[in-house]
Amino acid sequence: MSLQVVVDAPEAPVRTARFPSSSVRVRIPIGSETDVAVAGEQGRRLASRLDFSPTDVTVIATAIMEVARNVLQYARRGDLMLHLIQRRGRLGLAVVARDRGPGIPDITRALRDGTGLGLATVRRLMDEFRVRSEPGRGTTVTMRKWTRCRQVERAGARRTGHAGQREAR
Repeated sequence: MSLQVVVDAPEAPVRTARFPSSSVRVRIPIGSETDVAVAGEQGRRLASRLDFSPTDVTVIATAIMEVARNVLQYARRGDLMLHLIQRRGRLGLAVVARDRGPGIPDITRALRDGTGLGLATVRRLMDEFRVRSEPGRGTTVTMRKWTRCRQVERAGARRTGHAGQREAR
C-alpha cells in the first residue's frame, strides 16, 4: 500500500487560511481492506482541518470507506483522491473514486436503497454526488461535502463561521 500526499500549503488550520483549491491532495490506491481503512482515516484527518462538526467528520469518513469498499469489491483495485476545495467563500472536501472494473450496468438501480450502506446512502450523506460508469471500462464516483460556515472579509473585520460570530483583525 502506498499513500501519496501532496501538500502545497502550510499545516495552519484551513478554516482561517486562504488556499488554492488544489493545495492539499491525497491519493490513496485501493487494493486491500487496509487501503479502505487508510482512506477513511485520511478523509477524517482532512475533514477535521475544516469547520466540519464531529458528526460530519464521521459521515465523510463513512462515505469514503463505502465507495472505497465498492472499488475493492467490484473492481479489485482503483484510486481515491481527496482534496480540499473552496467555492463562494465556503470550504469543503471533494472525493473522487476511480476504477477500471466492470462498471455499473444500471446506475439507477444501483442508487436505490438496498442492504447495507450502498451508493444510495452515500448520496444522501454527501452534499453533492455523481456517478459515471461505462460497462467494461470502469466507474468514477465524485462527491463533495461543504462546511456549514462561510469565510467573508468586510471593512476591516473578518467574519468566520455562522452569522453573528465576528473576529476583529
